[in-house]
Amino acid sequence: MKISEILSSGHIVLDVEAGNKEELIKRLVNELKKEVDEELLQKIKQAVLDREEVMSTGVGKGVAIPHAKLREMESNYAVFARLKRPIDFSSVDDAPVSLVFLLVGGCAKSSYHIKLLSKISRLMNHDNFRHQLMMAESAAVVVELFREEEEQPV
Repeated sequence: MKISEILSSGHIVLDVEAGNKEELIKRLVNELKKEVDEELLQKIKQAVLDREEVMSTGVGKGVAIPHAKLREMESNYAVFARLKRPIDFSSVDDAPVSLVFLLVGGCAKSSYHIKLLSKISRLMNHDNFRHQLMMAESAAVVVELFREEEEQPV
């Protein structure tokens, strides 16, 4: 299980502008419109926003990992964003967020989804990795950074 296997350069958006987390989440979910139909896209948006209502997915250090599981989904999808300007995400450390990793998947693969969330969290906890993501000049570079970071010994 590797993040770099579900994160493609087509699902990486750099220097995104968003006024708030709801606007950002909707923008990131819209990145999946080539993979899922409009009805499922709306369900994904609502599920991610509902999850955010339960508890913020702002995990600290300028990172958020909004996520949701839906019965209608069979595959896992990821979208990574780097914001042009940080936004409030009600993070655990009250710091604004600049790096966001959206993860959505199906309920049938719940343990896989949880393992992916855990792996994303571990990777994003590394200061140097976050710095490299902030400096990345293209989506291809971001994918390569994730690939390299996953190859590092734990």
